[in-house]
Amino acid sequence: MSQSHFTLSFPLKSPADAKAIAEELPPMMPSLFKAEDTIGTIHYSRFTVLSDKTLLFLGDFDGEFGPLMADLAKQAGPVFDAVFQHIESPPPTPVADNADAFVEWTAEHLLHPLTIFTAYPDVTVKEIKAIAAAADVTGAGVLNPFLMILPLKSKLAYTEVELLLRVRAHQTGKDLATVGTPHFAQFVPLGNLEVGFFTVYDGSFDTYIADFTKYIGPVFDLVFKFTKDPPPSPCRKYVQEFIDFGKKINLAPIGFYKAYPGLSVQDIHALIADNKAAAGDVK
Repeated sequence: MSQSHFTLSFPLKSPADAKAIAEELPPMMPSLFKAEDTIGTIHYSRFTVLSDKTLLFLGDFDGEFGPLMADLAKQAGPVFDAVFQHIESPPPTPVADNADAFVEWTAEHLLHPLTIFTAYPDVTVKEIKAIAAAADVTGAGVLNPFLMILPLKSKLAYTEVELLLRVRAHQTGKDLATVGTPHFAQFVPLGNLEVGFFTVYDGSFDTYIADFTKYIGPVFDLVFKFTKDPPPSPCRKYVQEFIDFGKKINLAPIGFYKAYPGLSVQDIHALIADNKAAAGDVK
């Protein structure tokens, strides 16, 4: 698999800094998006304020973490310079002139996912863009991020959920593939007795969750046993309650970057299949 995921945890100095960063980041997103287009290996990214103490930066990407962070330092340094004004013990700035320190700092603040799902693991951003351009397909789909934080009951519950999700990772991936609308999805332990479920999906939230609970509900039924104030289970019998729960705790993204906006999972699968068929005809 050429793809991976990063969740970076930025420790904020104070609640005032959390508020400030939420106001300052949105105007900077066009320059970040331009940088990510130039880099050409990021499928999706978004910031979100997790709490008064933490800012998260999430992304799905091709290749290795270190080179990507070096590219971000060079191409989007001013964005991170602004972020680091609100962060405890930041690396030296300007980031563009201190790329190695930025790479080291981000590696130390990288949270490691328990599960990683991708709907099209064998193609890169550049390949998707190339085959879409060759087929003159832009797509008209609507993509959305889902950033759900699950507060767990205790340290023991946190440990149990980590183990459960690791053991079930393969089946969870198969279940997500069956849904047919998630592009990428991860369960990520966040510390502070919280686990995040992060995904990029096609269509409306209500439709996504309705389909989602049919196929991926069982893993949430298990996780909800360890979650504070969960919705009723099993999820497939209480779809509206799950939708309401998800809407209530879904974090707002700041700057949702899409490398190939408009292309749904099914669009991409069709493009890949047509490209393979064409390659076979050529041979």
